[in-house]
Formats: sequence, structure tokens, C-alpha cells
Amino acid sequence: QVQLVESGGGLVQAGGSLRLSCAASGRTFSSYAMGWFRQAPGKEREFVSTIDRTGVSAQYADSVKGRFTISRDKAKNTVYLQMNSLKPEDTAVYYCAARVVPYGSRRPDEYPYWGQGTQVTVSS
Repeated sequence: QVQLVESGGGLVQAGGSLRLSCAASGRTFSSYAMGWFRQAPGKEREFVSTIDRTGVSAQYADSVKGRFTISRDKAKNTVYLQMNSLKPEDTAVYYCAARVVPYGSRRPDEYPYWGQGTQVTVSS
């Protein structure tokens, strides 16, 4: 089992940047493909990005492609989400999630491990 703790959320103006972190503990971090999801008020949780356990391959939702970058640091057992050119529609609670391989799932119900979430608010 793995425990996940997100940090780095906050309030930022449109066009600004934030970097979210997700620290993992428990079983070997490199065993897991990692994902970022978000949920805005009144909406379903949606896929943002995922990275494979080696950090080589990543996927992004069309809405964030070219603005967000996912990465992972094996030594720190941490996955990051660098968010640039933020828009008001990016406002949501952002969640980190983990699943044992295979990598590539965009479905929240295929990730058994979740963090508590971190709020990102983008003002116009």
C-alpha cells in the first residue's frame, strides 16, 4: 500500500504558475504509475495527467497539453505537476493517485490509492 500527500496548491492570477507535489510513502514508489486528477465544484473528477513508473512516458488531457508538465523524482518519492499559463477554468481540487502498472489509465476508478487533494484557485 502507498500513502500520498499533495501540496503546493493556492491562489494565483490567470497566466501564473504553480507546482504541485505529491509525496509517496509505503511500498516502493517505482512500482506505481502516477496520475493527477482534478475536480471542480459540481463536476466529476477528471483526468489531468499520468506518468509511467520510470518517468519516461506521460500523457495529458487535451485541456492542459502544452501548459502542464508531469514529472517524478525517484530519490524523493515525489511526483510533480508543473502548471503554467493557468486559466480560471483550471480551478479545482487537484488529486494525486497511484496504481500498479500498467501505465496509461485515465479512469479515476482504476486508481486504488489517492491523496487528500490540494485546492488550486485561478482568478481572472
